[in-house]
Amino acid sequence: MDRSLNLLDEALGLDNGDSNPSETRLLLLIEDCVETSAYFVLHHLIKRSLSPHSSALVVFVAFAQPFSHYDRILRKMGCNLVVQRDNKRFLFLDMLTLECPGEPQMEMVKKLAKVDFLICMEKSRKLWRLEPGASLVMIDDISLMEVAANGSSNHVLDFLHYCQTLTTEFGCSLVFLNHKDIYSSMERPTLILQMEYLAEVIIRAEPLATGLAADVHGQLTVMNKGICDGPRTLQTKMCNFHFRIKENCVEYFYPGSRT
Repeated sequence: MDRSLNLLDEALGLDNGDSNPSETRLLLLIEDCVETSAYFVLHHLIKRSLSPHSSALVVFVAFAQPFSHYDRILRKMGCNLVVQRDNKRFLFLDMLTLECPGEPQMEMVKKLAKVDFLICMEKSRKLWRLEPGASLVMIDDISLMEVAANGSSNHVLDFLHYCQTLTTEFGCSLVFLNHKDIYSSMERPTLILQMEYLAEVIIRAEPLATGLAADVHGQLTVMNKGICDGPRTLQTKMCNFHFRIKENCVEYFYPGSRT
């Protein structure tokens, strides 16, 4: 296998073929912009977590796209989400169709996530004999969650801290995607600053600094705050590489390695 194709996994500390993002117990923040979407990172983490080598459970809270959208993309990548959902390994919470008569939407989101997450975790652990930490909670668009909260970033932060409480209890990982450029008009956006402070790993998808290129779709910068450097010592590791999105996969490579 060409290890150059796995630069993202290596930057996340997942270069071992049997390791999964759910096993690292981290809070991962994905930031993108209008010019360069980072949804392919979510797709990659879903597929890896649901691989035959993993027994992980994925809880996906969707504000941006319906289940059919993710199922269509993951099928091209060789992962059948319908089968994974039927096997109780993929729990999809569709916030697009959530109706909240007489109750704020964020409260309904919190209750729905809590009830379904706890029930699914207990059932899945008994069914799959999951070890603590073998689960991944993903939210596909924090900015739309803020819209659901009527523009209140405080409500969104409360929900994220709530998710942290659940993941602390169950020992699993959180993955959030947010569009950083929608806050560009704000001097110090509280939500972005708080999320970047909480995150142990930050992935930023950006356009090329040199402009458009036919065979390069953008660049990824991965900041991993949890790299061990000796006993009881942590250091931050920065990685930067380019990517090219294909129909059923994404190629990652260092700048200048392609001619």
